Amino acid sequence: MFIICFVVVAGSFLFLQETYAPVLLARRKSELEKSEGGQYYYEGEDECPLSTKLAQSIRRPLQILFTQPIVLTMAAYQALLFSTIYSLYTQFPSIYGDGYGFSTVQTGLLYLFPGFGFLTAVQFIVPRIDTVYNYLTRKHNDDAQPEYRLPLANIGAILVPISIFWFAWTVEYHLHWAITITSTYFFGLGMVSIFNSVQNYYIDSFEKYAASAIAAGAFFRSLIGGVVPLFTPGLLNGLGVGWGLSVFGFVSLALAPVPLLFYRYGGWMREKFAIEL
Repeated sequence: MFIICFVVVAGSFLFLQETYAPVLLARRKSELEKSEGGQYYYEGEDECPLSTKLAQSIRRPLQILFTQPIVLTMAAYQALLFSTIYSLYTQFPSIYGDGYGFSTVQTGLLYLFPGFGFLTAVQFIVPRIDTVYNYLTRKHNDDAQPEYRLPLANIGAILVPISIFWFAWTVEYHLHWAITITSTYFFGLGMVSIFNSVQNYYIDSFEKYAASAIAAGAFFRSLIGGVVPLFTPGLLNGLGVGWGLSVFGFVSLALAPVPLLFYRYGGWMREKFAIEL
């Protein structure tokens, strides 16, 4: 993960163009001052001390997380996805090593299946988020709404519970390993469909506070996603793999209507809980 993240960040640093408005304005201001003989330009410069900015960077995400139902609900959905995939990752060695007699290398290769699901979604579903958004905008007389980012999340809302129950009960009844692990491909497909739709929804819904909304979601899903797998072994030992993993499936079923509900009522909720920080 570190190697992949390093390559992505380095590539982004070298090849992506700057889009952050304050940085672009500062550069433009500097260019104008140099080209016009030292004339001074003022363009919304932030005079706040660094300590204030740091306090805001901590306070804003937490305030958004606990005051915005959209962020809290979607963050809970993302937390379920992270909790599930991390629980599966940590249980592969015991499920396939002890239950199927796989070696460490063989078990390691199984992680490719959800990875292929991620890559398939990135290639074929994620680009369609913009396609659907643009289509719905044109359909509604060029009235763009953040909720138009959500329709493809419904693919994940269907695939995630199916794949969880599929994995849980095929392992419980000790079916062929290929049948069990294939389910994780579809989980990966569904996970990315939901995750990327939600990230885009955050950005369009909160605009200038988009970074804080994304940070709030990241904080919540990472916290829950990191803690839940610590309790998963006890859950599986107490209930068995079938019912133990089905707990995740039932929660995913409860959250499955969320993209549809926010598509229908998201605009009303954004108005009702409008935030100004």
